[in-house]
Amino acid sequence: MISRAIKYVIFTVILVILQTKLMRLLSLEGITPDILTIWIVYIALKEGQLPATIWGFCVGLFFDFVTGNFIGLAALTKTVCGFTAGYFYNENKTTSMLSSYRFLIVVLVVSFIHNTAYFIIYTRGTDIGILQAVLQFGLATTFYTTTWSLLPMFAFARKYLS
Repeated sequence: MISRAIKYVIFTVILVILQTKLMRLLSLEGITPDILTIWIVYIALKEGQLPATIWGFCVGLFFDFVTGNFIGLAALTKTVCGFTAGYFYNENKTTSMLSSYRFLIVVLVVSFIHNTAYFIIYTRGTDIGILQAVLQFGLATTFYTTTWSLLPMFAFARKYLS
């Protein structure tokens, strides 16, 4: 249990570094994939709702402190992300969920909820309206993130179905 938590912490630190440094380079029209959401969905499908909710908060708060903008927003939305993804947890179907199109569907749903909440709050006080925030930023980020979730899905399919 503790060794798994240490692995999760190390992997989280690596992913936050990748999210802040590398993903910026892979931005399309200002839209960046959110690999941290994919990570939280993985934790939810592997561990369940409560651990994913707690990890979502910790990952989000760590990301907030690393980036330094709007402290607490990523913590809030990643917590919601972990809580929502936890509804898809089934300990008897973890392998099949991670290695099939169902993983993509969970990432799509969770990412949409996450991005909708994130961009509605983030764009308050600007000239960007709620509908524009959801459609222009939320949906684009959701689809880009879901596209990136193909990588772990294929990796799990290769690992578990071989």
